[in-house]
Amino acid sequence: MWDLGGTQQEVKKGQLTKRIVSKSQKVADYQGIFEELQKQGAIAISKKGYSLTSPKGLEVLGKGLRSGEFKFEGTIVGTWAANALVKWISQIDVAVSGADVPVNGKGAIASYEEFKSVALEVYDKLNQNYNLDDLVPIYRLRREIGDRVSREDFNEWLLEMQEKDILQLQGGSLSDSDPDKLEDSITTPVSGLRCYAKRLNS
Repeated sequence: MWDLGGTQQEVKKGQLTKRIVSKSQKVADYQGIFEELQKQGAIAISKKGYSLTSPKGLEVLGKGLRSGEFKFEGTIVGTWAANALVKWISQIDVAVSGADVPVNGKGAIASYEEFKSVALEVYDKLNQNYNLDDLVPIYRLRREIGDRVSREDFNEWLLEMQEKDILQLQGGSLSDSDPDKLEDSITTPVSGLRCYAKRLNS
C-alpha cells in the first residue's frame, strides 16, 4: 500500500489485491488483517480502496518491518516486493521523521521549556481524570508523553522541574510493584527510587 502511494492517495482495491493475493489465496483471507489495521488507525478503508494514514500507518509499517517475525513466504520473492523494500530503506529517514511530526502538532519535544509545559499539562489531565489526589505516578507521565522525548531527557528534565520547585518527586511503592512500571519511574543517586510526582503551588 505504501509502495503504491497510499500515503498520498487512495489505492484501489483491485490494484492492491493484485499485488498481495497469490493464486492459492482469496481476498477474503486478508479481510481480518485489513480490519485489524483499520482498528489500529494504520489504514483507512472506503468502498473503493485503501489509504495509509500518517503518521500511524508509517509507524505500524516500520515496526512490522523491524520485527523479528517478518519474513517472506515461499522461495521466490516478487521484484515489486524487493523494490518496495529497497525504496523503504532509501527513504526510511524521511518516512520515520515524518512520523515523528503528527498532524495535530504533537511532535518531538526538543527543549526543557517545552517539556515542562507538556509535563504539567499531562500531569493535570491525569490528576483530574483519574482522581489521583495530586500524586501522579511517574510511569504514567512517561508513558503518556511517550516517544516524544528520550528516556534520558525525560529523567533529566523531570529532575530539573524538581530542582526548580515545580514538582516534588516522592518515593512510596506502586500498588502492583510491576517491574516495567518501576523501570518507567525514576531512580536518583541520592534519594533512590521515586514513583510519584506532586505539583507544588509555587
